[in-house]
Amino acid sequence: MSSTTDNLWIRRFRPSPGAAERLVCFPHAGGSASFYVPVAGALSPRVDVAAIQYPGRQDRRLEPGPASVAELADQVAGALTAWDDDRPLTFFGHSMGALVAFEVARRMERTGSGPVRLFASGRRAPSRTRSEHVHTLDDDGVIAELRALAGTDAQVLQDEELLRMVLPAIRSDYRAVETYRCDPGAAVSCPVTVLTGDADPRTSLPEAHAWSEHTTAGSDVRVFTGGHFFLSERPAEVLAVLDEHFAAPARQG
Repeated sequence: MSSTTDNLWIRRFRPSPGAAERLVCFPHAGGSASFYVPVAGALSPRVDVAAIQYPGRQDRRLEPGPASVAELADQVAGALTAWDDDRPLTFFGHSMGALVAFEVARRMERTGSGPVRLFASGRRAPSRTRSEHVHTLDDDGVIAELRALAGTDAQVLQDEELLRMVLPAIRSDYRAVETYRCDPGAAVSCPVTVLTGDADPRTSLPEAHAWSEHTTAGSDVRVFTGGHFFLSERPAEVLAVLDEHFAAPARQG
């Protein structure tokens, strides 16, 4: 597996310089850019896939994890704006990544850029909050949460030493997402496609549909069989939704 590092924030595992469009992927809490390696493999060379690497993990493991979603979004928006080469951007974020993608899109739209569509996966609408305090649990409590959601690499969960090493970043991710509150009336000007699992304990169907309140360009909801990490259970179905987007006549100019 190879990666092209454009800066601290961006990873491209299958660079596709001839692609007309780019998909930017945002990981979940505790996740890393490499989670999206299969997406890059499936979509290249038609689409240039970039994945965001948050601080506190893998090659950035010595950096402190994100202090807040807002701070993280500021930094990612700056990195994407500096890197922009005028190719249309599509954002895909899962769980915490959906919130980060939403906030990055808002920031980029203020400067006249931003994505043509946001895919918000495995996350309730930004205005729908719950009382969640995983980041306040002891290490065993955080590990139990990771195992319950089944989104963390099994090799990490089985390696006690490695798991303890990455826990600070995971805890900071949970702190950022659990303390997030969106601005009143916050919305993006691009369409939003919401992807959700029918058995996701973190997102109910009404909470998924509430994303419609956060876009001025319309939204739709796609429901998949599975839990919070339905996209790992149904990769072909999720990729089919992305293929549909990139194959649309409007995308072909």
